[in-house]
Amino acid sequence: MSVSVCWSAKGGSGTTVVAASLALLSSLDSTLVDLAGELPAVLGLPEPTGQGVTDWLSSDAPAPALADLTVTVDRATQLVPFGSGPLDRASPRWPELLAWLRGRANAIVDAGTGPPPDGLVGDGVRSILVTRACFLALRRAVAAPHRPDGVVLVAEPGRSLRASDVTRAVGAPVVATVSVDPAVARVVDAGLLLARLPRVLQRELRALTAAGTPTSTTRGVGDLGVGRQTVVRT
Repeated sequence: MSVSVCWSAKGGSGTTVVAASLALLSSLDSTLVDLAGELPAVLGLPEPTGQGVTDWLSSDAPAPALADLTVTVDRATQLVPFGSGPLDRASPRWPELLAWLRGRANAIVDAGTGPPPDGLVGDGVRSILVTRACFLALRRAVAAPHRPDGVVLVAEPGRSLRASDVTRAVGAPVVATVSVDPAVARVVDAGLLLARLPRVLQRELRALTAAGTPTSTTRGVGDLGVGRQTVVRT
């Protein structure tokens, strides 16, 4: 049983694309949970009209009722849609949701921007920060109350920060590097990720689906301080 929670400290980092790709690449039956509201559009699915995770969080329905909310992505992947919102990050039901996800063969949560709710982190949960090598994004990640277990680094040409800088800043290893590729942008913009998962994503993320992400990290503040304007390198 595997639960991965993908999140970013700053919008536009590619969290939804990474979360969807990890589910599609998995050899296990996968359950996607949409806390950002964008997975159907990225996957090219019709916008769900029924209830979703936000409705369940605000109800007293039992956890097994979540299975009734899922929509089919493909033969091996189900999606728990966002719902009618708004998302209650302070809901007391997050641990109940996590317990249900732990009963899935493979669960991947798109937690969107900002650290995941406290009730969605814990022993055995892979917290994956998706980030560009952007100083402002890393400042926010360092300031977040939650430290990831691993980082998926979106590599852009011309950035001065390296993977080693990111690791020192957030106190977690870079477990996958995803290249910025026009093919990915074209597929995402057309809503065709499900039908045409780009080879670059298959190549660069497949090892992460097989090997998993470390679930323990160094929790200290790295070289990129919240209030500092430079990165100290060795």
